[in-house]
Amino acid sequence: MLVVISPAKRLDWDEKQVEMTVPDMQADANRLAKTMRNLTLGDLKGLMDLSDDLARLNRDRFRAFSETPEADLLRPAALAFAGDTYIGLEAGSLDSEEMAWAQDHLRILSGLYGVLRPLDAMQAYRLEMGSRLKTRRGSNLYDYWRDQIAKALKAQADVVNSDVLVNCASQEYFGAVPPKALKLRIVTPQFMEDKNGTPKIVSFFAKRARGAMARYIIQNRLTDAIALMEFDSGGYVYRPDMSEPDRPVFVRPADAP
Repeated sequence: MLVVISPAKRLDWDEKQVEMTVPDMQADANRLAKTMRNLTLGDLKGLMDLSDDLARLNRDRFRAFSETPEADLLRPAALAFAGDTYIGLEAGSLDSEEMAWAQDHLRILSGLYGVLRPLDAMQAYRLEMGSRLKTRRGSNLYDYWRDQIAKALKAQADVVNSDVLVNCASQEYFGAVPPKALKLRIVTPQFMEDKNGTPKIVSFFAKRARGAMARYIIQNRLTDAIALMEFDSGGYVYRPDMSEPDRPVFVRPADAP
């Protein structure tokens, strides 16, 4: 089983003492970083709807981006991202065997790097998949990546002998994975909060739950989609009455901790 998650805007750049790997699509990242380096502050603000301060920060990041970076510019992807999904994933508390399994079965979708493994060495950046960044391949990043990401995921699924991909990414990022090129069964869990008998998706909690689901898959070395139904982290319970075969729904009380 392969599981994918989205990256995060917020980063944790504290030093991590782990051995890192080289991203498979590093050449693409270098190419896109060069394109980003040529943008003005105004371009960056408009591209990702950034404040002046965030535009300057990301301009400086892309100016510092190097094709041959020193070690102090690099961090392992799963430990560097720090958004809600990564609070649920808690990658820093995975033991060495769990992290090794995650290296083969967990993938982070990225606007800049395409696909990242948990221990892939990345430089600080922000480039959202939905950005309308013009390149020679088209008018946005979906045009740029085309079916490259899907083919990379399919190749890794073949390596781990899996025909199932669990989609714990946002629609913005999974939109860069054309199903026809992926050629895998796609299972997309949904997480809802039940308040007064009316379950609904609350983005903040759903992001954390997607990270927790990825962690559950890693820690239990899941290979069968049916085993996902046992997920109960954070008080979520599988609801067969609300689910479809490839869209399992998990609900918890709105006042759950």
